[in-house]
Amino acid sequence: MEQESTGNGSVSKSHSGTAEKRNAFTELMSSHPKQPKQNTTNPNSASLRKPYFGGRDGLGAYIANPEAYPPNVVIYHNADFVAIYDMFPKSSLHLLLLPRDKTKYLLHPFEAFKDEEFLAKVKFEAQKLRSLAAGELRRKYGKYSALEQERQNALNADPPPDELPRGRDWDVEVMCGIHAVPSMNHLHVHVIAVDRYSDRLKSRNHYNSFATPFFVPIDDFPLSQDDPRISPTSSHYYLNQDFVCWRCGRNFGNKFTELKKHLEEEFVQWRQL
Repeated sequence: MEQESTGNGSVSKSHSGTAEKRNAFTELMSSHPKQPKQNTTNPNSASLRKPYFGGRDGLGAYIANPEAYPPNVVIYHNADFVAIYDMFPKSSLHLLLLPRDKTKYLLHPFEAFKDEEFLAKVKFEAQKLRSLAAGELRRKYGKYSALEQERQNALNADPPPDELPRGRDWDVEVMCGIHAVPSMNHLHVHVIAVDRYSDRLKSRNHYNSFATPFFVPIDDFPLSQDDPRISPTSSHYYLNQDFVCWRCGRNFGNKFTELKKHLEEEFVQWRQL
């Protein structure tokens, strides 16, 4: 599987505000986040003597030095977490939440989340990032959504009303969770739109890792000892299941090309809800 890859941004106004502020993601979004250039001119330079964070350790660079990245790569960071854009998004919006606790970030999430205090912190931060993601989905797709039209009309009114209509609940369009068998060494939580619409979604594993119980929602933790998702055998089974559309439930068997075409159709219909 491909690598899954505090800025201060304004968040959308609450439903009771009178003027909508700039969304936190408005100036942060980029179709292809860029990585900072590395100094390769001097093989003895200090930068090249830093710990290597390539391959399965690639997420470690963001945890160690989030300040080195622009806001179209690192969304925000604080003492305990870093939030980034996934370098290889598997939906139209795909973010990662990276815990910075050195006693936890190299553990498998099944093990790390046995610590109830740590789990509570991760859930709380994941909800914050989920709310930001929901606001970004509203910014990107609100103009297409029938459920958003009353709110959009209110925003365009002069003057706007004292209280905006609630509009579409974009929170339910965002999934937060981990993979039963993570592809990267550092603990990370996916905060991802449900649409699975991306040119980076290229294989069986890419799709089924987000469309089967291989993807374990953060709210399901703590897991019981007999939870079938803990078993490596189950994980292999989930990834090898038939392709089933996340939205309509249609079974595509092994026909990935047909699934991809169908996902594009479902994406258009989904954003129009």
